[in-house]
Amino acid sequence: MSRAPFRATYRLQLGTDLDFAAARDLIPYISELGASHIYLSPSFQARPGSTHGYDVIDPGRVSEDLGGEEGLRALAETAHDHGMGIVLDVVPNHMATDEHNRFWTDPALREKFFDIDPVSGRHRRFFDIDELAGVRMEDPEVFAAVSGLALRLLADGVIDGLRVDHPDGLTDPLQYLQRLRDGGAEHVWVEKILTPSHPHPAEELRADWPVSGTVGYEFANDVAALFVDPAAEPVLTELYVSLTGDARPFAELAAEAKLEQAMTAFTPEVERLRRLWPEVAELEAAVASLPIYRTYIEPDTARVEAADREALAEAERHGLPPAIRRVLTLDDASAPAEFVRRFQQTTPPVMAKGVEDTAFYRYVRLLALNEVGGDPGRFGIDIDTFHASNLQRLPLNLLVSSTHDTKRSGDVRARLCALTAIPDEWAGAVRSWFEVNAPLRDAKLGAPTPAEELLIYQTLVGAWPIDADRLEAYLVKALREAKRSSNWITPNTEHEAAVTRFAVDLLDHGPFRYGFDTVAARVAELGARVALAQTLLKLTVPGLPDVYQGDELWALSLVDPDNRRPVDWAARREALAALRDGAPPTADTVKLHLVAAALDLRRRRPEPFATNNYTPIPAGDDIVAFLRGTDILVAVTTRDKATGTSGWQLPTTATGRWRDVLTAEEYELPDGATLAGILGPTGRTLLERLPQH
Repeated sequence: MSRAPFRATYRLQLGTDLDFAAARDLIPYISELGASHIYLSPSFQARPGSTHGYDVIDPGRVSEDLGGEEGLRALAETAHDHGMGIVLDVVPNHMATDEHNRFWTDPALREKFFDIDPVSGRHRRFFDIDELAGVRMEDPEVFAAVSGLALRLLADGVIDGLRVDHPDGLTDPLQYLQRLRDGGAEHVWVEKILTPSHPHPAEELRADWPVSGTVGYEFANDVAALFVDPAAEPVLTELYVSLTGDARPFAELAAEAKLEQAMTAFTPEVERLRRLWPEVAELEAAVASLPIYRTYIEPDTARVEAADREALAEAERHGLPPAIRRVLTLDDASAPAEFVRRFQQTTPPVMAKGVEDTAFYRYVRLLALNEVGGDPGRFGIDIDTFHASNLQRLPLNLLVSSTHDTKRSGDVRARLCALTAIPDEWAGAVRSWFEVNAPLRDAKLGAPTPAEELLIYQTLVGAWPIDADRLEAYLVKALREAKRSSNWITPNTEHEAAVTRFAVDLLDHGPFRYGFDTVAARVAELGARVALAQTLLKLTVPGLPDVYQGDELWALSLVDPDNRRPVDWAARREALAALRDGAPPTADTVKLHLVAAALDLRRRRPEPFATNNYTPIPAGDDIVAFLRGTDILVAVTTRDKATGTSGWQLPTTATGRWRDVLTAEEYELPDGATLAGILGPTGRTLLERLPQH
């Protein structure tokens, strides 16, 4: 069979419980579901026992633990037999400092391949992880050695595209991506985190990067924000502030956390910068000041884009000394070019660790907004903003709701979005729980703190039902990431134990469960509606939808490792087979039905989805409606109480007979059906035009 064009990807987390042979067994199911490509986690030789593959020790060898190159080629052959292809995740920025890594243990190779500071002998790290060392990808010979296997697999047709992990760590991401393109990599997706539009304009992917797009966090955050009702902001803000006593906006907490990271975890990186420019002052404040992950200034060619100047001007308003800004914009040669290059490699980890891995665990007003690439200070977006993002997106930019890196799965996030539909009910419930659960707190230790307790309640309604083991493991990580009552370096195990004991005791605490079960059921009901609407949008707006492993059924997962638990593949196979045999979707399989139906539509009618052929349809403030081409029409309510009775402004091109792919109902538009009638009780519709008789 000829391979399908890109229609949808299906992400598989390879590791100890899923190797190439096991993945090969899943191909018939994933093909039947409707994906065109499997999207594999890193598959080159990693450290012994690696559970994720990002700790590579030999980028020139396919992982023997997963089945070696022979296993990967066999997987590709089975995929091709089903008309499918493969996208592979690659890790150019770093390798593991492991005794099994010959590039690291051989002194000559270490000097050639790794970014070592000649003064201190220390290596550039991936974030603050000592055992992951930065690679000198700017060296053409290093590039060839690290990327050669991936490019050969592309040339041989074994794989069809690459997902590039953390390009912002590289000295020159554009040069790296251009070399990939020159080497034959036609389809490349970058894990580039773009800052959303709050309060400044949204950061855009650099237009000259030869890529198919990002890995999709912009969409995940926009589609969450679309279902966050701004009317709930005063109530949820007041709840958070009254409980925690902290009225600071998120931006302030983020700035504080970034500066903390610059002054602690990233001291080696800051010291290395200081050695390059000994006279420089306020360097910690400088690396923590950027509103985006990094700039892309090229000292060798004196290239400074307008976007770089704007970001640095904004940074100057937040602690970047003017003297450093002038050096970074190449208007002052007080520091060597290497300072500019290294500064740009240092700001991304400071941003990531300060914001996503610290401030997101401190500012707990509404956890639906605390997502990779998100801004918890942005309380919702309107429909016009959502449409504008869809119109600007690259046609093959990935669209995700859950990944191996998300703080919560899409379904958990959807439930937390739904809290904004019942803000008063939620605030009242939380206040009552603070009272009835007081006997469970450890008064001596002050555990949990009010912020920790608010995080626990949101975690419970988001992931309910959740067992004690998962809850405990999550909370220990959350406490250490917040770095307030505990941390990773010197964990306060006494406080951690008191918090986890409190949370686990809640599960059997009658006075709590009496009210909680009612609220949890309501949130689950509202959240399912939100999740299904968000899933329909992911599968139909411009871009390339991705389904994270197992996420086609309800998946209530928290941050890793919770989101990397083994998937019950048998349950999914059986559920899909039942739907294919004509069984009506149940509460358990309604999401799978939606995913399979929408992907089947994309398979049968690829043309409307092939480009950004997207026409927004005005339908009021709480209904998203649009055409793809002239033959696909989508509408969803973004508020629980929206019904569509105010109607829509259908273009004349929508005149004709249509069938709802989800219900098989048929409608004559514009006169034979109202928007309210088409949306029905579910608040969502996916219509395809029927041929003229």
